[in-house]
Amino acid sequence: MNGSMAASRDRIMLGPLVAAIDQGTSSTRFLVFNAKTAELLSHHQVEIKQSFPKEGWVEEDPKEILQSVYECMDKTCEKLTQLNIDISNIKAIGVTNQRETTLVWDKETGEPLYNAIVWLDLRTQSTVERLINKTPGRNKNHLKHKTGLPISTYFSAVKLRWLMDNVDEVSKAILSHRAMFGTIDSWLIWCLTGGKKGGVHCTDVTNASRTMLFNIHTMDWDPELCTYFGIPMEILPRVRSSSEIYGLMKSGCLTGIPISGCLGDQSAALVGQMCFQDGQAKNTYGTGCFLLRNTGPKPVMSDHGLLTTVAYKLGRDQPACYALEGSVAIAGAVVRWLKDNLGIIQTSSELEKLAAAVGTSYGCYFVPAFSGLYAPYWEPSARGIICGLTQFTNRSHLAFAALEAVCFQTRELMDAMNQDSGIPLTQLQVDGGMTSNRLLMQLQADILCIPVVKPSMPETTALGAAMAAGAAEGSAYGALTPMTSARSHLRSLSHRSTQRRVSSAMRAGRRPCRSP
Repeated sequence: MNGSMAASRDRIMLGPLVAAIDQGTSSTRFLVFNAKTAELLSHHQVEIKQSFPKEGWVEEDPKEILQSVYECMDKTCEKLTQLNIDISNIKAIGVTNQRETTLVWDKETGEPLYNAIVWLDLRTQSTVERLINKTPGRNKNHLKHKTGLPISTYFSAVKLRWLMDNVDEVSKAILSHRAMFGTIDSWLIWCLTGGKKGGVHCTDVTNASRTMLFNIHTMDWDPELCTYFGIPMEILPRVRSSSEIYGLMKSGCLTGIPISGCLGDQSAALVGQMCFQDGQAKNTYGTGCFLLRNTGPKPVMSDHGLLTTVAYKLGRDQPACYALEGSVAIAGAVVRWLKDNLGIIQTSSELEKLAAAVGTSYGCYFVPAFSGLYAPYWEPSARGIICGLTQFTNRSHLAFAALEAVCFQTRELMDAMNQDSGIPLTQLQVDGGMTSNRLLMQLQADILCIPVVKPSMPETTALGAAMAAGAAEGSAYGALTPMTSARSHLRSLSHRSTQRRVSSAMRAGRRPCRSP
């Protein structure tokens, strides 16, 4: 009896909880946080299969992605129940997602019309070349004044154009007014809020700003951009802010709970890292590597190969904030390549031990341009290079070179960002799965020559989505938002985190190699 009463008191003391669906390139996760303290209470993760039908093609199954979300929700709720935490205290759900990944589905059947084309897919290279060829002066920045983006294989519009040109089911569905386009956030929200039985077809400003169809000044779909790509506006989702109630969960263990936050994964990490001030920046080390710097309420156009993107809009009546972004296609993906393609490691965690065993690449350099080069080059025809090999080179040196490659690419992003802003970064806040690699973080600080600051609670992407959900106007707990308490929580963690210093090797003149 006493134990039962104690458990009841514990449930009451926790108060409202906020949750996040974190649908990434390689896995799906569902995480639940205490709304007052931002403490992570429980989570579950499911890996997502990728398919590679042809060289440069990367696809994922939208139905597998959706099923993984339900599985993660169910498993997390089971874990919470085992911890004696009442799941009815979950008051809001946020969504954060791999950006640019593109799919089209039938609104009458609810079925995807093709696999999701993943953001780093290269099949649209000929489409991009055709589009650039018809611009004045063959200028890949022809649309940048509206979109903040170069014409590139990276963004959703060219993927959608490819689907329209090459998949009969897609073109037929568009002609019969049955087609719906979306990035992963749109697909999940539509399905979770009812699907073909009244699901909400929407996206948020951060995801919309990665399509090349969105005007970052008017904050809406642009008719001229849609005409340029030949895309009918009727298939596009409605654009909403990053923090408002989009609809209610219509199935599963969390039926009736509002979905009230939506942010592309890199914007969610910016929010979760509390980078709300102009000049604050974070770098996320996931499948790719993404450095974002908050530039405030006005978009700043880059002269050095960076993207201008919408950082967040936390409420319908709130102003949008913008960011400069440096995007690298291959970061954590290089670890997966070393494991799956070369077989030099069996698990990702082995890479740090292997590299630490030699402490140097011994003159070996690795440029992992598997999907071309993104920022600051935007060269889709580039391919990966490993050079500087000798008879002495072994797999440990290659492992070290792979870690250095991630750091050197980040250094190029930071150099471009410092040139654009005119105010050099004095420290770099980091997050993402690769930050658990201590050697990588030390190398990064050495190569950047500034401290690298890692929060002790690394789930900043999911936290950002949960914060946006909890802050939504009209949420079940009124004025309470996790934002203020979470901000102080993470600042104190940042102050306690280890700040790496410049190594003697860097002082001696070691410099990052430049990608070709």
